[in-house]
Amino acid sequence: MNENIIEVRDLSKKFRNHHAVKNISFDLKRGEIKGILGANGAGKTTTITMLLGLLTPTSGSIKILSTDISKDRYKILNKINFSSPYVDLPKKLTVEQNLYVYGMLYGIKNINKKIKSIAKELDFEKLLNIKVGELSSGQKTRVSLGKAVINDPEILFLDEPTASLDPDTADKVRTFFEKFCKKHNTAIILASHNMEEVTRLCDNVIMMKDGKITDQGTPNSLLKKYGKKKLEDVFLKIARDKNNL
Repeated sequence: MNENIIEVRDLSKKFRNHHAVKNISFDLKRGEIKGILGANGAGKTTTITMLLGLLTPTSGSIKILSTDISKDRYKILNKINFSSPYVDLPKKLTVEQNLYVYGMLYGIKNINKKIKSIAKELDFEKLLNIKVGELSSGQKTRVSLGKAVINDPEILFLDEPTASLDPDTADKVRTFFEKFCKKHNTAIILASHNMEEVTRLCDNVIMMKDGKITDQGTPNSLLKKYGKKKLEDVFLKIARDKNNL
């Protein structure tokens, strides 16, 4: 885990008079799982959207796989992927049709075999012939996660990956990503409000507040620094500290 696969420098985004992200810098190494934590409106989603190249920064730079994405984003698109329970797949297509379309876009070989393998690992084999619009929120989440790994990405962006899942399924999904990262040496940026999930999965954590990085480090180092036993208590202390503005 020595190679920087993402390098963010002095990144900012301003919407009229609102500064959503303010001069943040960080790196992501190959095989690392980095959590981005913060209250609603802290700048997490804006940051991820810029990293995906879907939102143009006001200032600063983003390099992914040594590529300046402001100049050549399409060079690295086949090496990344994204999942969020808040972004729907086409509802009138079946699960299998959705995955087939995305597999074709990524140029996946033996696509039908790949779909069956992912469906088995994420336990949605019985959903393949059902239209996405007919699925429950938890089922949609699992299918979205399946779409996110169909190209065995080098970098994966996960926004609240277990938000709508029951505890048993959420645990299985976390185990899946632990194994997936080790197998493919994939780097993950994880935005989550589940502090137990972050503590379990993340090698390092970025704490954001009002668009700025207020602190960062390993979960254990942050627990020690703030004298807390749970990462949730660290989160609350930072979120409620009026000096951290």
